[in-house]
Amino acid sequence: MLSYFINGISLGSVYAIIALGYTMVYGIAKMLNFAHGDVIMIGGYMAFCSSAYLGWPVIPSVLFAIVVCTMLGIVIERLAYKPLRDASSLAVLITAIGVSYFLQNAALLIWSSNPKAFPNMVNLPGIVIGDIQISSVAIVTIIACIVIMIALTAFTTRTKLGKAMRAVSEDKGAAQLMGINVNATISMTFAIGSGLAAIAGVLLCSAYPTLMPTTGAMPGIKAFTAAVFGGIGSIPGAMLGGILLGIIEIFAKAYISTQLSDAIVFAVLIIVLIVKPTGLLGKKQAEKV
Repeated sequence: MLSYFINGISLGSVYAIIALGYTMVYGIAKMLNFAHGDVIMIGGYMAFCSSAYLGWPVIPSVLFAIVVCTMLGIVIERLAYKPLRDASSLAVLITAIGVSYFLQNAALLIWSSNPKAFPNMVNLPGIVIGDIQISSVAIVTIIACIVIMIALTAFTTRTKLGKAMRAVSEDKGAAQLMGINVNATISMTFAIGSGLAAIAGVLLCSAYPTLMPTTGAMPGIKAFTAAVFGGIGSIPGAMLGGILLGIIEIFAKAYISTQLSDAIVFAVLIIVLIVKPTGLLGKKQAEKV
């Protein structure tokens, strides 16, 4: 049972890192970037190509994936989302779905649909506690999630750019009157979220070493579910939602059914939203009329 719990925290940590990207973009730009899951896939392919084809060591491969995904996030925001800044939510949603399919099909054309065997990026010894063996991937994933959450919290509360992001999330018009460059702030938010997606892609593919153009689709949906579960717009909520979702999924697979595990995860989300519509750590926001 303890091994399932640790595996659940490890999987949930990946969901949490992805969910942080969702929650930052929604909290600041009030957009649901459903192409975020496919940025995870691009990050995985970048790390795979730099390691398998170019023979780069692990750290340069991961950094390369982060840089590429960060630039991709900025390009996506500038080309797809910036022209829709004042458009309806439906237009933004349809555009996000279009960007998602574009990235999937571009990956299909470049790398084909054949699954790639992802190299082990975390080649460290695991930990053995009695009869339980904890893999190095699980340890690194959990540590990475904690470090990223602490770093993001410190960034948004203590840095000038972080405070600008919080101001834009509260009121774009007022932030612009105070001299904040709203467009640059939103672009930076997409950049940070996409960089986190690259890290999540590497960790996800290291734990489940199969890479294909649809790799990021289901984890992206589950991470969005985790962000809503914890309270979208809340950084601690994204982490809490991701970890709880991972634990629920692993225990559902172990004790109920592997086929029904996804249904159970979404059913739990529905129950939580019925009881607390804003999510576990979400706050009610008053609407101006």
